[in-house]
Amino acid sequence: MNTTRQGAAVDARGIGVEGPRGWAFRGVGITAEPGSLIAVQGPSGSGRTCLLLALTGRMRITEGEATVAGLPLPKRMGTVRGRTALAHVPGVADLEPALTVGEHLREQALLGHRLKGSLPWGRRHKEATRARVDAALAAARLDPGTLAKGLRTTVRDLERIEALRLSVALGLMHGPQLLAVDDVDLKLSDAERTEAWGLLRDLTREGLTVVAAGDGAPADALTVSTARTDTAAAAPTPAPAPAEDGTDTTEEEAAHAFAEAGRA
Repeated sequence: MNTTRQGAAVDARGIGVEGPRGWAFRGVGITAEPGSLIAVQGPSGSGRTCLLLALTGRMRITEGEATVAGLPLPKRMGTVRGRTALAHVPGVADLEPALTVGEHLREQALLGHRLKGSLPWGRRHKEATRARVDAALAAARLDPGTLAKGLRTTVRDLERIEALRLSVALGLMHGPQLLAVDDVDLKLSDAERTEAWGLLRDLTREGLTVVAAGDGAPADALTVSTARTDTAAAAPTPAPAPAEDGTDTTEEEAAHAFAEAGRA
């Protein structure tokens, strides 16, 4: 019997992901309202990244029950993928160092059109796309005017906090209900880490639910731990599985990125 709570943005009861080589994580419970900031904490290899992928419909849960945006997992994985987005997930939602900020934004805009079954056409459509890009940049607090070469700045020339902001902007572009952000604190200074968490908290004030992995989350965040409490969980991360609704895994799932132990 499904006992998940109606109206919750995320309602997970004892969920886990198990693969051929063991558990990535297990026994995780989350109940969060829309507009919550959920901080996922745990040591390297404890399954933080896998939890983000599971909650966004990109990795099948094999234990427990969950709903995201009112949709049951794993049954509605394909639909959940369409209502969620990833940012800053190594091996899954990477930025290409050789591409510019503008190229990333244009590519993401075109990807959204393809997924929705439409392609850009006419001046009005281009203006709408431009407005969407500008709104995402503003929400992520990434001002192209502050970059060395504006939108022509390559990713390799961005500061780490700027790269994080770009990744968040790309995730926001098509209006997800939930945004999952990995490694929020990766190689950031204390001040930058506070800045990054402040950005994510501000995003939730508009009703977006944010699930983010990393240390240093603000005190008002809902904290979830993936720290393992049993020896059976100490195993490499499994690859994602296809959804029951017949949808194939997407390039975002990138099973090969999680074949090695400890990646998550």
